[in-house]
Amino acid sequence: MRAFALALQLLTRLPVPASATPPQPRDLGLSVLFFPLVGLVIGAPLAGLHTLLWLSDPGVLAALLLTLWVLLTGGLHLDGLADTADAWIGGQGDRSRTLAIMKDPRSGPIAIAAVVLVLLNKFAALQMLLAGDARELLLLTPVLGRTAIVLLLVTTPYVRPDGLGAPYASYLPRLSCTLVVVLVAATTIALLDWIGGVLLTVLGLGLLALRKSLLDRLGGITGDTLGAACELVETATLLALVLPAE
Repeated sequence: MRAFALALQLLTRLPVPASATPPQPRDLGLSVLFFPLVGLVIGAPLAGLHTLLWLSDPGVLAALLLTLWVLLTGGLHLDGLADTADAWIGGQGDRSRTLAIMKDPRSGPIAIAAVVLVLLNKFAALQMLLAGDARELLLLTPVLGRTAIVLLLVTTPYVRPDGLGAPYASYLPRLSCTLVVVLVAATTIALLDWIGGVLLTVLGLGLLALRKSLLDRLGGITGDTLGAACELVETATLLALVLPAE
């Protein structure tokens, strides 16, 4: 259970009792297994709020859900998205410059634009989905976002030896993490039938393109790029489920 608690501490702002002893690197690596489960923990209050405010205006409910979503995570992945966007543009194709900008806590206009665009697209997609019963999708979307983090950690080098994510990348149980990714994929298809297969194909192609871009520019991933990947996968999931209906 400690690994699950560590995953909750990292990925959410939920109150988790601190352990008397600091975690070891292997504990942190093991916690990666529970990242998708943390996504389910995030999705549960979202689905609950949808149930509670079932008859509310979809636009108002979308705004409330998005606010709760950000509060539950403390904007952790949005921060990663902002840093990545700033560095990608400001780095001008140079690896060292890109990594240096990524460590700068200040946000430039590109960072702000990236966050606003992601939130705007999430809001618009949620508004459409909430016209019906979106509880399954509210449970599934945060799971897929955090499963993307697991998949990138398993398949892609981590480029900051002293970074926050280094012990997670170095000590994660790769075979078990791979099985978790497969389980999430199978569950998605079971829940959404053929639409789930199409969704996974879209997300898979997007992650492949993102991974190639990260390898070409940085040689791998960082904590910020993992956060960005989570946000982009969540946004792509919501959009992929509403755009065919247009």
